Amino acid sequence: MKVRSSLKSLKNRHRDCKLVRRKGILYVINKTDPRFKAKQG
Repeated sequence: MKVRSSLKSLKNRHRDCKLVRRKGILYVINKTDPRFKAKQG
């Protein structure tokens, strides 16, 4: 899982990427292509 300063650009790389906020931490999750997983915070 990548820790990124900006997740907005990462979200645009694949159409199935979703931004999810859990307990104040932002995650990028992608069910079809798990290599795009990322978190922030």
